[in-house]
Amino acid sequence: MIRKVHIGTCVLGGGTVAVQSMTTAKTSDVEKSVAQILSMQAAGCDIVRVAVADEADARALRAVKARVQVPVVADVHFSAQLAVLAVENGADKLRINPGNIGGERELARVAACVKAHRVPVRVGANTGSIEKEHLAKYGRSAAALVESALANAAVLERCGVEDIVLSVKASDVPLTVEAYTLLRRRCDYPLHLGVTEAGTKATGIVKSSVGIGALLLAGIGETIRVSLSADPVEEVYAGHAILRACGLEKEYVEVVACPTCGRCRYDCIGLAARVEERVRAVKKRLKIAVMGCVVNGPGEARGCDLGIAGGGEYCVIMQKGRADERVNREDAERIFFARLEELIG
Repeated sequence: MIRKVHIGTCVLGGGTVAVQSMTTAKTSDVEKSVAQILSMQAAGCDIVRVAVADEADARALRAVKARVQVPVVADVHFSAQLAVLAVENGADKLRINPGNIGGERELARVAACVKAHRVPVRVGANTGSIEKEHLAKYGRSAAALVESALANAAVLERCGVEDIVLSVKASDVPLTVEAYTLLRRRCDYPLHLGVTEAGTKATGIVKSSVGIGALLLAGIGETIRVSLSADPVEEVYAGHAILRACGLEKEYVEVVACPTCGRCRYDCIGLAARVEERVRAVKKRLKIAVMGCVVNGPGEARGCDLGIAGGGEYCVIMQKGRADERVNREDAERIFFARLEELIG
């Protein structure tokens, strides 16, 4: 049984998987931070992390939190004072490395604060921060990542902190999967999944989908972050796409689309992209088909809530409960979008 950890209104270990992301704005720039968080929130982000690099960032948390609805996690390193200040200014969770916070005395100070405010802590390891003793014993390996994470958790446990979330991230996908699999066998803490420094949008989504998806399909993981060198909103969309592909999220609009061939006589690929952009944040269980020609198109489209297939000078729009509509090719997209808007409300 996985322990339950409450992060504001979000519960890890309750049977669902939360999608996280992190702002790129400096936290003390309240306007920019809030704007970014609201965009992430609208895209479906469940938890947002912000960097706390100085006192101005820590104090700005209160103003930021007052204007957003999602739980906010303070990412703090090298300073117990900043960690305490972040919690006192409303952080819903801390992300720290106990080993770099300033020694046992300073860590005890942070522990007392998070216990008093009932704020959970995420600790963990990635391949760039494994302690020397674990590297010496295990090398750069899954075992080293796991031992590092568990050792950091043990330090907090000795201070009486129980609400802990763990992570063991690597930029190497097989190593990431191996580490999390081993960690799940060793503890009952909620696990924060991610492939760290995954890369740019295209490459990062592939690596994250393979790594995070493999773990989720094995029943491992309570929250995920897709780390991309891109707009954080793209991380949120990618995270939900992974959950949907793994069958862990049901309320969404699925778009199936034809890759097209030489028989296609209308802008099927462009239409599919525009449809997907329109529905990506819609929380409603629907299936939409954008098909290229009359070979497989009508059969596929008729199995969906709404579909379109192209012919020569015309397209056929199919919708459950309605007769097929044969429309001129130049009018097809306008009419199709009108039917789509009726469906999604």
